[in-house]
Amino acid sequence: MARIEIKHLRTLVALRDCGSLVDAAQQVHLTQSALSHQLKELEDRLGQPVVIRKSKPLKFTDSGQRLLQLADRVLPAVDQTEQDILRLAAGKHGRLHIAIECHSCFEWLMPTIDEYREDWPDVEIDLISGFNFDPLPALSRAELDLVITSDPQPLPGIRYIPLFEYEALLCVGKNHPLAKKDVIEPQDLAAETLITYPVEQGRLDVFKYFLQPAGVTPAAIRTAELTLMIIQLVASARGVCVLPNWGIADYLAKGYVVARSLGDDGVWAKLYAAVRDESAQLPYMEEFIHTAREISQKTLKGILQVELGHSA
Repeated sequence: MARIEIKHLRTLVALRDCGSLVDAAQQVHLTQSALSHQLKELEDRLGQPVVIRKSKPLKFTDSGQRLLQLADRVLPAVDQTEQDILRLAAGKHGRLHIAIECHSCFEWLMPTIDEYREDWPDVEIDLISGFNFDPLPALSRAELDLVITSDPQPLPGIRYIPLFEYEALLCVGKNHPLAKKDVIEPQDLAAETLITYPVEQGRLDVFKYFLQPAGVTPAAIRTAELTLMIIQLVASARGVCVLPNWGIADYLAKGYVVARSLGDDGVWAKLYAAVRDESAQLPYMEEFIHTAREISQKTLKGILQVELGHSA
């Protein structure tokens, strides 16, 4: 049995705060006799007194003072942890460490977080770029809590909740020859420098759904992390790129680049929120995904709503 228990520390703090056994007993909801017994039990375990008997107000020995210092450190942490656990049980407290696989997501994710924080201030939120590592295995290991991805992988225990459907469009400079075409064919990119995010080719929409099925490879591939940098390179005739329609709407409106559909039907893909199965129905997780779906519909152009039942 431990010599010092939490109840002993609470009793000593009550004695210090109240200055007498009678008042301290009322504060910790014990009879005076029970409090005296608890105090003696502690002193017996330690083999030395912790209070100076018959002192008014009650005074503490050096050992008692040391225990009070411990109580001042430990009890606030215990109380805070108890409150956190109660909030967790109520679904109001938790952690959302989010990885994002494209910088364009920040355009709608930041308004999502702003609105979400108003109702869920106790949820700890952190954002991480998914370019420099593979975030989905990290999600499986519980190092992350949610991943925004358009590239679902069949991992055990991972659930993909659709946020919206979007079209991947080819962007070219205003004077580029492909700007004169209404529809782009895979072979049109065989002689082009394709500018992409620094992600494996197999995870990019343009390769998965357009080039690889046709057996076409671009003449060169160049990478950049920032959407703005990609658009600048395209506008200055350094290459072409394929980006989500919602991510380039402002650049198209300003006339920086021209966009064309890939193939007669276009290349359409879904953006997902990936979560672990055991986290999917946590109230704070459900509300975040609901808010993300709602804000994206309000703020993004050209996207299609996807029913929640249609997950990967």
